[in-house]
Amino acid sequence: MATVAWACLAIAGLLLAGAARSSVRILTAVLVLSACAIGGFGLAKVRTERVWAPVAPAGGEPQRIEGWVVDVASPGEGGQRLLIAPARIGDWGPAATPIRIRVTLRPGAPVPAPGSPVRLLAIVNAPPPPAAPGAYDFARDAFFESVGGVGFALSPPVTWEPLAEPPWRLRWQMRINAVRWELSRRIVDELGPATGGLAAAMTTGHEAFIPREQEENLRAAGLAHIISISGLHMAIVGGFAFAAARLGIAAWPWLALRIHGKKVAALVGLAAVGGYLVLSGAPPPAERAAVTAAVAFGAILVDRQAISLHALALAAMAVLLLQPEAVTEPGFQMSFAATAALVALAERWPRPIREIEVPWPIRTLQAAGAWIAISIAASFVAGLATGPFAMQHFNRVSTWGLAANLVVAPISSFLMMPGLAVGAALTPFGLGDAPLAAAGLGIEAMNRVAAIAAAAPMAQVVVPSGPAWTLAVAFLGILWLCLWKGPLRWIGLPFAFAVLLAPRPPVPDAWVSADGATAAVRSEKAALLLRPDVKLFGAELWARRRGLTPQAADQGYDCDRWSCLPKAKAPVKLAEAWNLKRPLKPGRTEAMCAAAEVVVIRNDERPASCRARVVLTGVDFRKGGSAELHRQADGTWRVTWAQDLRGHRPWTWGPDPRRR
Repeated sequence: MATVAWACLAIAGLLLAGAARSSVRILTAVLVLSACAIGGFGLAKVRTERVWAPVAPAGGEPQRIEGWVVDVASPGEGGQRLLIAPARIGDWGPAATPIRIRVTLRPGAPVPAPGSPVRLLAIVNAPPPPAAPGAYDFARDAFFESVGGVGFALSPPVTWEPLAEPPWRLRWQMRINAVRWELSRRIVDELGPATGGLAAAMTTGHEAFIPREQEENLRAAGLAHIISISGLHMAIVGGFAFAAARLGIAAWPWLALRIHGKKVAALVGLAAVGGYLVLSGAPPPAERAAVTAAVAFGAILVDRQAISLHALALAAMAVLLLQPEAVTEPGFQMSFAATAALVALAERWPRPIREIEVPWPIRTLQAAGAWIAISIAASFVAGLATGPFAMQHFNRVSTWGLAANLVVAPISSFLMMPGLAVGAALTPFGLGDAPLAAAGLGIEAMNRVAAIAAAAPMAQVVVPSGPAWTLAVAFLGILWLCLWKGPLRWIGLPFAFAVLLAPRPPVPDAWVSADGATAAVRSEKAALLLRPDVKLFGAELWARRRGLTPQAADQGYDCDRWSCLPKAKAPVKLAEAWNLKRPLKPGRTEAMCAAAEVVVIRNDERPASCRARVVLTGVDFRKGGSAELHRQADGTWRVTWAQDLRGHRPWTWGPDPRRR
């Protein structure tokens, strides 16, 4: 397959060479687009081969893990998580041992710092498949991050004495992450847990200290993008460094006459972006934002316009050359859609005439009015551009997001991020208290805004996902609006709203998780969860995708510790048994088969006398993953499996067949 990839790249090069010699404009465009498409497939294959790593088998037994803590990952639903580089996992051979695994610690367990050699007992499985058919595939992200296993610890981590040193690249990575972790702890100790958690997340990328309530408020208020280090943070840090350097040079006449102040300031901004990228741990969103900022500062260095659609296209090409998989990620889609819309707005924004000898109070009022108008327009346009992606991927619309972002934007740009940047730089010298305190005031103000917006009526509106094709149509509509000039620009408007306007597919009558451990059924506009305390993330994700409100199935089902049986008034006659080895009560299986149309059994034992119309067992779930069930008009059932929609991809195979 590698030969096919290099052949695609060669064909792409020939097409580009032909486009350079072509004098027919349409032919040139066709050749360039064809070269990009074929070359993109080739680069994607080369990237896939480069990151291919062992994957843990599913349904594994508890294993003794010995390795090094690479980093403290963002907390999951189960608690704190560690990113570990394993040296040994049980009796697995080197060819079967993943490069990285992500392990969730037990509540209250100590969190070791990056670089610590640890030993613990854990159950490690392959990265989970999509929570519902057609939902986002987190296993794809894990594959390209070389995370070959996820699991949960059965014992607290203890110190392990390795026999050999880790590779030098891993040592450097752990040293950087150890500095980041120590800085995060200092920030939290300085500001306290109420504000220090967010400050640490925006500075170093560590989200381990953010209170859950704050995170929920930020998400409901449309301010969750503040947590993830991405384009906004890079723009503020790079812009602040650029402006400060240019102002400092201009304030020193001797220096201003001898150097090119703007280009030197661009170098300072570029260095600030690079330093912030290292400090943040270089997550994929930060890497993409750093590439975009580097293109902008590079344009200044070569006397080109820094903010333009040409520069944005170059940044997108650079990102896709390095990470072709980014095109499938919501962060990349939303970031570049918003940036393209803002650049198009900047190109169309009227330039006011500067009056001569206007009194300063009037000038101040005019500047304030212009700034408010630009802020409202920018937030509105960016929100519209990212709306289709937020609806399709997250199924949430923050009603008060525009107002909250307008209030928080000046706080973030002029107080929080500059204070955190200066404070992080000065903290190792013991001089970061004052800047961090100023940033803490900004974070407290932002938290108040988020709490007010989250408590407002209809703070969040759930929007069910549209058909898969609508997102591509919406992207093309947004692209048309940004690139075209003149009245024909507005042809793209209805296409940009395709995700919102397209008819929704029929809502399934039931959903079953990928391992058969839990299920949910539809009752009008509600999703009734048979086990509301298990696989809650997957159940809520499915409910949001279908526009349903999740709630516990308190009535209509007779549930005990190991199974659920439908009653006469159950909206869907679905029975479930989630026992793996322990047998059910005598007669329970027979009662399930007699009362239900759909029987879900987590283990592999299929009752021979079961007369239910659909019987799903562990064999089906290992083959198909999560499932949605539709009742047909004739009373039969149609089952849609997640694996069928995922296709045959390297991250869907489980353990690498080439390493068996």
